[in-house]
Amino acid sequence: MKIGTDGVLLGAWTNLSDHPNSILDIGTGTGVIALMLAQHSDAQTIDGLELDDNAFEQAAGNFENSPWGDRLFCYHAHLYEFATEIDDEYDLIVCNPPFFDEQLSDDSKRLLRLRSQLDGASEEARENARFEDAMPFDLLVGAVAKLLAPGGQFNVILPYDREESFIALCDQVNLHPSRITRVRGTTSSAVKRSLMEFRFFDGENDLSVVDDKSGDFRESAIKISELIIEKSRHNYTEDYIALVKDFYLKM
Repeated sequence: MKIGTDGVLLGAWTNLSDHPNSILDIGTGTGVIALMLAQHSDAQTIDGLELDDNAFEQAAGNFENSPWGDRLFCYHAHLYEFATEIDDEYDLIVCNPPFFDEQLSDDSKRLLRLRSQLDGASEEARENARFEDAMPFDLLVGAVAKLLAPGGQFNVILPYDREESFIALCDQVNLHPSRITRVRGTTSSAVKRSLMEFRFFDGENDLSVVDDKSGDFRESAIKISELIIEKSRHNYTEDYIALVKDFYLKM
């Protein structure tokens, strides 16, 4: 199975110090993030949710063949269907959601679709996911608000330029960021990704980053850091190696 950098980043970055007993990976794809969390946690319930037929079959097979198969299960359903029919709550929800890079030209978008079709159905599903048709952000946030247990955490990775609008969307359902790591490819490159951890505001610790009076974005209440992946091509930084080394046979 193909393993993307975004998924590895999210799985490795997720904080498991709260010892979650139940985990949900929304849009699990082939199951990479769920498998990473199974490796590094004692959670008894680790569920994946996947709509695409081929990705679901791969995830189910990967779960069954893993050392943690008795704790892993994959649902084959749309997020709306799942959220409205499931009564369970999860201590931890993670998602590497579909998004679209607005900076791409129309020609680049067409090439992405063409490449995905040539690569086969499972890759096509991953590329087409970048167009956000399968999982609008408002659906994702609404589902998380219903499925996340009080005191639980929701972790997500997004393009950096979507960070502020996504935080504002989560604010509408009382989910507020407690930790953000902004990711650069190299020291000289622009920030490309935002890893974000959200929790419900409990009335004691104000995690809100949107000023109630002005509506302006503020960052004083959350832990913000930066991660640089490479010093040069395939020459990884110490911080990146420390983050992901447990999940690679060779770095």
